[in-house]
Amino acid sequence: MKEYFYDKLLNIHTRGSQTLSAGSRHHHPYQPTPYSALEKLFEVYQIKNSDCIVDFGSGKGRLGFYIYYFFNATVTGVEMNTTLHKKALRNRMRYLSQTMEGTDKVHFHCCYAEEYRVTPFDNRFYFFNPFSVDVFQKVIQNIECSVKQHKRDIDLILYYGSDEYVDFLRKDTAFDLIHDINLSKLFNGDDYDRFLVYRLEA
Repeated sequence: MKEYFYDKLLNIHTRGSQTLSAGSRHHHPYQPTPYSALEKLFEVYQIKNSDCIVDFGSGKGRLGFYIYYFFNATVTGVEMNTTLHKKALRNRMRYLSQTMEGTDKVHFHCCYAEEYRVTPFDNRFYFFNPFSVDVFQKVIQNIECSVKQHKRDIDLILYYGSDEYVDFLRKDTAFDLIHDINLSKLFNGDDYDRFLVYRLEA
């Protein structure tokens, strides 16, 4: 019910999953974060309008529109699948046509996650288990390099984070776990259904 309600509220089409083409063993199928999960996340975790969020594996753009609508924060979606990227751009047009406003705070880039150039303003990074730990490690290294050049606090938000992601962050990075938001009661007792929020302080 919430899937329909929020899509209608935002005037976007983001429901449904999509399997990627063959040859994408490092990249997982598209599935948007449930709106009910986003509600729970933002009951605990705060976003400011000055934050710049990067959504890796952004698909059709659900997270970006949700965050912009409720928090007026800047969101950049990074998606390597051209079909999904085009759908995100169409959703952006639909969203803007409804709100009748011009915004430069919701962007979408069609590229591989490890090729995205982290800007000095990007400070929140979202992952719904979009790719293998090999790609994840490269992305984190890019973020760390950006932080060395432009000191700032960084948060990583993992939804349905794999054991490999968690082990890498715990053993090989300076990120600290600050939130563990368990959603297993909301989604049929799956222990992986949780948000893990990690912070790297400047």
